[in-house]
Amino acid sequence: MIRNVPSVLMGVAAALAVAASPVAAGAPTPIVQTPSEALAQDAGGYARRYRVTPGEALARLRALQTSAAFTDRLRQTYRERLVGISIDHAPSLRIVVLLTGTAPVAETSIAVEQMVVPVVFRTGASATGDDVIRAMLRRGPALTALLPKARGMGLDPRCGELVILIATADAARIDLAAMTRTAEALTGVKVRFDLADRPSENLSLTGGARIEGVDPADGKRYACTTGFAVTDGTRNGIATAAHCPDQLVFRDPAGTTIPLAFVGQWGARTQDVQVNLSPLPPQPLFYADRRQGALRTLSGARSRLSTRAGEWLCHYGESSGYSCAEVELTNFAPPGSLCGGACAPTWVTVRTHDCRSGDSGGPVFSGDIAFGITKGGSGGRATRCNFYFYMSTDFLPAGWRLLQ
Repeated sequence: MIRNVPSVLMGVAAALAVAASPVAAGAPTPIVQTPSEALAQDAGGYARRYRVTPGEALARLRALQTSAAFTDRLRQTYRERLVGISIDHAPSLRIVVLLTGTAPVAETSIAVEQMVVPVVFRTGASATGDDVIRAMLRRGPALTALLPKARGMGLDPRCGELVILIATADAARIDLAAMTRTAEALTGVKVRFDLADRPSENLSLTGGARIEGVDPADGKRYACTTGFAVTDGTRNGIATAAHCPDQLVFRDPAGTTIPLAFVGQWGARTQDVQVNLSPLPPQPLFYADRRQGALRTLSGARSRLSTRAGEWLCHYGESSGYSCAEVELTNFAPPGSLCGGACAPTWVTVRTHDCRSGDSGGPVFSGDIAFGITKGGSGGRATRCNFYFYMSTDFLPAGWRLLQ
C-alpha cells in the first residue's frame, strides 16, 4: 500500500521560562497549569479528532499515561516474539500487541484510571521488531545504494513492515513490485513503499524570535526557540536544536534579553541537540502554548522504548503553534547524511498537518511528561506538512538531564 506522505525537514520551537518578568502589552499573562489542566488541554484535540466527549478524551489520555508501565512489562514478557505495541483509538480505545509465530495469546484487559482497556494479541508476523531494526542497521547502506533518492525508512509496529519513503516521480519510474521483492530479499523482512514527495533536508532557522543568534558562516541573524530546561548537576541551561546558532540571546515575553552562553552541540546518528547556559536559575517549566501563555511544570519523561504507535502527543512550534497528533513510526531513520552521516533508526514520527519550517528544537510532550525535541518533518515555510519527527530525551548529551 502506498500513501501520500510528503517529507521535508523543518525546524520546531518551544519556549522556556528562564526568569520571571513583566508581560509585554498585549501578550497573554503566563499561567502555570496544574497537571489536570495540562492534560485537559491535550484532551481537547483528542475529543475533536475521535469524536468523543471531553470527559471521555481526558479519561483515555490518563489511561494511556498509566498503561505505559503495563505495556513495558508486556515487552519483557514477549520480547522473543514482539514486533510492536500500538494504540487503537477507534471505534474504542484498546492496546494491540503484534507477535511473530502462530501460538495464540488470549485477549486480556487492564483496569487503569477507572477505565477497562482491552489488550488484543495478533500473531503471525514474519519478523520481530528487532529483526526489522537490525535489517535497517545492516542493510541500510545497501538499500540507499539501491534507492539513492529514498527519503527515510522505519519500522511500522502496527504491521511489522520496513517502510521506505520514496518520491512519486521515482515510484513511477520503477517497478515497485520487483523493487519490493529485491528489498525483501536483501533485508529478509517485509517491505512497504510509501510516498514522500518533498525532499528531506534541515531548513534554515526561521520561526519565532524566542532565541536569536548570528551564524558566523554567513553573518546572518537567525531565530529559533527552545525545548526543555536541563542541568548537569552544577550548571543549568536550555536544550534546543543543534542547528541553532551557537551564541544565543533569549527574549522573554516582556522583551527582556538574556544572553545564553554556548556549551556544545551534538548532531550525530541519534542526536540533534544543543545546550546553552542560563545565567539565572531556571525553573522546570516549558510552554505548551506560548501564544496562550500556557506554561507547564515538567514532572517526568517517557523513554523511547516505552513509546507506542498511536500515542497521542503534542508539540509547540513558533511557526505552527500548539497541536497534538498520533505517533506513527517508532523507529525511523531519516535519509542521507542528516545526522552528521547516516541516521540511526531511533527517531519517532508523528503524523500531522500542524508543523512547519521554523519549528525545530521545540518540545514534544503529553500533559506534563516530556517525550522529545523535534528535529524535522515534511512541509516548508508556507506549506502544510504530513509528519514531523523528534529526538527522544533519552539522547540528551552525556551528563545532562531534564530539570524537574
